[in-house]
Amino acid sequence: MRLEGKTALITGGASGFGAGIARTFRAEGARVMIADIDAEAVEAMAGVLGAEFVVADVGEDASVAHMAACALGALGPLDILVNNAGITHLPMPMEEVGEGEFDRVFRVNAKSVYLTARHLVPEMKARRRGAILNIASTAGLSPRARLSWYNASKGWMITATKSMAVGIAPHGVRVNALCPVAGETPLLKSFLGEDTPEMRAKFLATIPLGRFSTPQDLGHAAAFLCSDEAAMLTGVALEVDGGRCI
Repeated sequence: MRLEGKTALITGGASGFGAGIARTFRAEGARVMIADIDAEAVEAMAGVLGAEFVVADVGEDASVAHMAACALGALGPLDILVNNAGITHLPMPMEEVGEGEFDRVFRVNAKSVYLTARHLVPEMKARRRGAILNIASTAGLSPRARLSWYNASKGWMITATKSMAVGIAPHGVRVNALCPVAGETPLLKSFLGEDTPEMRAKFLATIPLGRFSTPQDLGHAAAFLCSDEAAMLTGVALEVDGGRCI
């Protein structure tokens, strides 16, 4: 029960890593709100988890403002913010990614972190406590060919994490990141281009431990970084990748 008494908002919480983090946080005693753009999925997952929920577009300022107000209204002062919502583009040469797709990737993967900071960091600073966790990727540390702009968005998130950590450490707020390798999430097919046994085997051959990241893996790592056990850790980009970045 390392998160007992804490409150947490998790974006992209209806499926994949976000749902795994929410499930672990609930098991560790936290009160949780999950946010997602998929109204039906987020309501269903909240029912499974016994969590609060809100429908939100994390790339739109007004929607993030509404999400923040809902979280503070339902949970009270927020102890933990997990910026998990993320998307990718299909594997292709960098010059073939359309401008609209490029904008969409950075809107969800980068702008969302800026917007949640605008609407939730002031309250954390005023209370002089809080933990923010950004879900980055090994793609930001060891980029894969044909995913250039996704790689760049996750590299941005890692740098943003470190910059945020330095900026708000004097106010008692910690900021860290997790860098998972691809996992059994709705994005796996997009990462691989096509989800076939051959493509899976090719990708798994690059991971020393020989398996994908799971939502449970991310949940356990997130619970640690957001708990008081990690009170001296800020600006960390923790690889949860089975050794892929070695």
